[in-house]
Amino acid sequence: MDNQQVVLITGASSGIGKDAARLLAGKGFKVYGAARNLAKMEELKAFGVKILPLDITDQKSIDACVDEILAAEDRIDILINNAGYGSFGPTEVVPLEEARRQFEVNLFGLAALIQKVLPVMRNQQNGRIINVSSMAAYFSEPNGGWYHATKAALERYSDSLRMEVKRFNIKVVLIQPGMIHTEWQVIAGQHLIKSAENTVYEESARHQAALFDMGYKHASKPEVVARAIVRVAASKRPYLRYKVGGMAKPILFFRKIMPDRWFDAIVAGMMNK
Repeated sequence: MDNQQVVLITGASSGIGKDAARLLAGKGFKVYGAARNLAKMEELKAFGVKILPLDITDQKSIDACVDEILAAEDRIDILINNAGYGSFGPTEVVPLEEARRQFEVNLFGLAALIQKVLPVMRNQQNGRIINVSSMAAYFSEPNGGWYHATKAALERYSDSLRMEVKRFNIKVVLIQPGMIHTEWQVIAGQHLIKSAENTVYEESARHQAALFDMGYKHASKPEVVARAIVRVAASKRPYLRYKVGGMAKPILFFRKIMPDRWFDAIVAGMMNK
């Protein structure tokens, strides 16, 4: 009998997801990496990772991905929800369609995948769901309202889910990265500049995007978060939350001790020009 634990990880085409898929395979897990871009996952095959197409916003794609794994393995032991993106822009001008898309990717798509996998784990009476959140769940910054809202919502959703499925021996764990050097800051900065063009927010948006570039040059590598994911997958009794990467713990510390007005003044003073 094959005792390898079966892992499905989303967002495996780059950054944290790609590193985590590689490291998990190296630790003996049977890993399925999923993302929209199959070509960017090709190199994972050399590490024993099986790759699958997945659009987290498409229910048919979710069904096909999970069904293919179940047909081959008849189980899924660990689900790692890593897919997500950051779209920044002034709240006044960001189209609600873009706001909804960010929720679709960062929360509702994740929830749809969990709904597909949960009956499997429940029947197994065993499973682990690892949701990659962000320290952005604990604070806000100018022009990031929708992104921060998705991560705050993911945290509360995960907390409720954890209590609901505990009796089925299913564990729900949150990974909370700080500043990580991935494609995230590039996408966030591009969205920010584009959305603020020809508005009263343009100058401050360009200033904030430049700060993103400056800050993330000194950010932690994605592998730091990937190694935390491996620890959660391998641990018999994982913590409920893992704060990892650049500035993760200091951000939470200062957010807790500072009055709201002080924190607002410091963050707004840095971001606004």
